Amino acid sequence: MIKSIIKGIGHYVPEKVVTNDDLSKLMTTNDEWITERTGIKERHHRKNRNDADETSAYLGFRAAEIAIKNAGLTAKDIDYIIFATLSPDYYFPGCGVLVQEMLGCDTIGALDVRNQCSGFVYAMSVANAFIKSKTYKNILVIGAEIHSFGLDFSDAGRGVSVIFGDGAGAIVLSGTEDENAGDILAVNMHSEGKYADELCTKFPGSKYGWSDRMRLEPENVTDHEVYPIMNGNFVFKHAVTRFPETMEEALKSAGKTVEDLDLFIPHQANLRITQFVQQCFGLPDEKVFNNIQKYGNTTAASIPIALSEAIEQGKAKRGDLVLLSAFGSGFTWGSVLFEY
Repeated sequence: MIKSIIKGIGHYVPEKVVTNDDLSKLMTTNDEWITERTGIKERHHRKNRNDADETSAYLGFRAAEIAIKNAGLTAKDIDYIIFATLSPDYYFPGCGVLVQEMLGCDTIGALDVRNQCSGFVYAMSVANAFIKSKTYKNILVIGAEIHSFGLDFSDAGRGVSVIFGDGAGAIVLSGTEDENAGDILAVNMHSEGKYADELCTKFPGSKYGWSDRMRLEPENVTDHEVYPIMNGNFVFKHAVTRFPETMEEALKSAGKTVEDLDLFIPHQANLRITQFVQQCFGLPDEKVFNNIQKYGNTTAASIPIALSEAIEQGKAKRGDLVLLSAFGSGFTWGSVLFEY
């Protein structure tokens, strides 16, 4: 029987650290207000908002280099790339092909996943299916984001802009027949598109316009369309419902209980959401990994960054049962349960 194992992992974030106090110089906010509502103290942003070199693909490439090295492989050993992001370098093509070129991989397939906060969970689920079907042996799965270029750093946008950060994480998911190796035990993915407008960026797109609108009526392209919008309370209420559902579904599917868990790594959306879910399941602090305090919400990158740090810090060890869960725009949500 073929198993899916995480053979290597890595993460990379830009050097520039932006604190809550830094943001208070750009908008009417303060450290206490941000920390109380989100748990975030700082986040990383690329050096310049309009830097054409430090892109989502570039961050993903840097994280991928580390993951491939840690797996004991080379770029030529990678059979397939799956890249999750909501902030691609281009409207098209996707970032997967850009990383294929940067790494010097062979002419392998490259798939892009646009499921925002749930992107990495979705990407990992797809990679697991390819591995288990023996279609590919070594799949590079990346989650990477550059949020800082597209946020509204004014009072009008402070409810969203204080939350998000830049960064990337990557894993090499490989197939093995080793009976003693870990495995992905359960995956699930869900969506509820009727709430798409509650958390979205509307422009550009075929619904709200594109080049002709910018050229002919730029004065009518509003900030409400260009910048991300989020109905915060609405999203919070749905997240604290869907997180427990997807977690329970994964555990039940694998014949496991919450007591069997060694580590829960949620998408780093909001520390208050995580604390609520943690309380619902009665999980002790040592079984929940959070790093939103120093990275903010890096959407598709948040789970691989957190998993990479948890492994580095010895909080996730070989043989441990680990649960990854995410909820976000779409709405989409899902989980991956695995033995590391």
